[in-house]
Amino acid sequence: MAQTNPFRIGDWLPFWSSLILFALGWFTVVTGGYSFLLMIAVVWYVVPILDQIMNKAKSNVDPETGKNNLAPFVLITKIWPIFQFILIFGGLWIVEQRDDAFGLQMGVFFAIGMISGTVGINYSHELMHQKNKFERNMADVLLAMTLYSHFRSEHLLVHHRYVGTPRDPVTARYNEGFHRFFRRVIVQCWKSAFRAEKDMLRRKGLPWYDQSNPFWRYWMLQGVFLTLAIMIGGVSGLILFLFQALTAVFHLELVNYIEHYGLTRKHLGGGKYEPVLPHHSWNAEHRAANWMLINLQRHSDHHYKPNRRYPLLQTYGGSIAPQLPYSYPFMGLFAFFPSVWRRVMNHRVQKWRAMYYPEITDWAAYNKMTNPKPR
Repeated sequence: MAQTNPFRIGDWLPFWSSLILFALGWFTVVTGGYSFLLMIAVVWYVVPILDQIMNKAKSNVDPETGKNNLAPFVLITKIWPIFQFILIFGGLWIVEQRDDAFGLQMGVFFAIGMISGTVGINYSHELMHQKNKFERNMADVLLAMTLYSHFRSEHLLVHHRYVGTPRDPVTARYNEGFHRFFRRVIVQCWKSAFRAEKDMLRRKGLPWYDQSNPFWRYWMLQGVFLTLAIMIGGVSGLILFLFQALTAVFHLELVNYIEHYGLTRKHLGGGKYEPVLPHHSWNAEHRAANWMLINLQRHSDHHYKPNRRYPLLQTYGGSIAPQLPYSYPFMGLFAFFPSVWRRVMNHRVQKWRAMYYPEITDWAAYNKMTNPKPR
């Protein structure tokens, strides 16, 4: 069922719920102490509980809706860099004025990192997929505040092209636990992103160090924010900023782990793979998490139509895309415990395999990602 008027306030206002997290984060900064536990409670417990109570979001906005009608949806992603800058660097300045124990200061910046990861990097993901330069620049600013600027190159040049194949580091392997996945992707994603940009320059007859390599811009922006953190708080300010960034990246990669766990594209022989289809990503229709994550859980459609803005992303039924049993925050709690995760997810992966690829009887090469890399 398609809604024809996405401009109603009730349609777009819930996607501004990130401002609730900003307010909660600022409360944590100002009050200090153990108030950072509120952020953990909201993201990891309140949102999943709401998702279990509320009806699932099964309706779709008309994908042909004009961009002018999407202005209220888009605005929050464009202005978020201001809020994130205030939260991180205003937070650093305020925290450095107090005599809180350093462990409690770390708690505050864990809460800020949860926001810059679940909101900031997620919004940067939306912005980097757009064609206009302003939005792409804002994506770079957001990512630089988490020292993960290469995510743009890796996501656009590697992940979307090679998802579900051995060339994509971000596709979680079947039976791979999250902690092992995290250690692997931290290294492999940077390498694959740099290699992708280097290869593009080589095809133009240019060296990797050419000024058009976006890594120069990544490093410059990261240097600016690192310098600012040191200017505000010295060594402790640097440590807090780095901890915030690590927390943000941890939350990003936790989501990456969930999105494609065990799902692979069929190898057609000779390094060729089938096209990306909705059933190559896990889909979730849980309403509260989709508000907080601006429809990221409609990931099946995002990979199928990567240029669609988030309010236009479609949800699919179980016959078209595999469904997660719970929302991303809830699934993230399972992912912390590999044995629990496998009990929840492995039988779903096996059901998916039987449904879409009954002709494949030996999955060993897919499990270990040892099929030939795509050409």
